[in-house]
Amino acid sequence: MLVHINIFMNKYVATIRVNGTTVRTVVYADSSIHARLILEYQFGSGNVVHSPTLAEGATNDCLTLDEVVATIKPLTPQQTRLDSLKRQKDTATKNLKAERDRQKVAKAQQQIQSIKSQKIVA
Repeated sequence: MLVHINIFMNKYVATIRVNGTTVRTVVYADSSIHARLILEYQFGSGNVVHSPTLAEGATNDCLTLDEVVATIKPLTPQQTRLDSLKRQKDTATKNLKAERDRQKVAKAQQQIQSIKSQKIVA
């Protein structure tokens, strides 16, 4: 018994980003919004490069979602550790910059207050 699941679905083609590489893929959905939501759920909201469009004609150059997911290789524990350390370094750098900026503003406000107090006395 052959069952056709996608009998009432439309075929959409979209470009997504997977591990820094753009890939054209096919997704079956009720509407282009539904197709976009499926892709965003699967690959992340920032990884849908071009919105899904209704597929017209042959889509032989496109990968299915299963094929795209199969190309994603899990990171080794060493790669995961390096990625974690890089993210920590970036966060520390951002926090350091924010703290320096905060201290500069505080120092400038202090100087303004001292100048205002000198003018009031004089």
